[in-house]
Amino acid sequence: MTSSGAPSEPADFRAAVESLHAARIRREIEVGPIRPPQRLAPYSYAVGAEVAGPDIADSELPVESQGSAFGRLILLHDPAGQDAWNGTMRLVAYIQAEVEAALAMDPLLPEVAWSWLSDALGVPVGETASPDDSTSDFAVTALGGTVTSTTSVRYGDIAGPPRAHQLELRASWTAVTTDGLGRHLESFCDVLASAAGLPPVGVTELGLS
Repeated sequence: MTSSGAPSEPADFRAAVESLHAARIRREIEVGPIRPPQRLAPYSYAVGAEVAGPDIADSELPVESQGSAFGRLILLHDPAGQDAWNGTMRLVAYIQAEVEAALAMDPLLPEVAWSWLSDALGVPVGETASPDDSTSDFAVTALGGTVTSTTSVRYGDIAGPPRAHQLELRASWTAVTTDGLGRHLESFCDVLASAAGLPPVGVTELGLS
């Protein structure tokens, strides 16, 4: 079920979706609602994010993108909870970015990429939960995922560079509280910015409605 704002949806889920709208995202990243995957949880909501280029229009983002750096963040809610989640609100993230050859060949790239996420979520590298996850209004638990670095070689009559390098990060974590989920989206976009190699800049107000 996607979020429609209907009264039949749990109040906690509606509040969580609304809190995503309060996220403040840097202007180089376009964010918009996308269709969430089905049957992963009773209730779900998703946003797509893409590092903006000069030809990107202000419209709903597709689930898959042809941009050099893009991703999606999915909010899952199961009022009964799930054992693997250790909670009722689960966030699932996917990021893909083109990287330079020198970075792609670095054997430490997976560790560096995972540290971007760990730092953004406030989870020490090697741990699965925030240090004060029982009291903080921005804390996570059950963090896990994978980082993959791939090289694509094009042959024959096909457009694009002859050799391209991609970084993929897949992760999921549980929000300890249902308040302030906008900060989870901000953290996700911080990781996307790092993967895209964006320099630190200011932020702008996000509107998903």
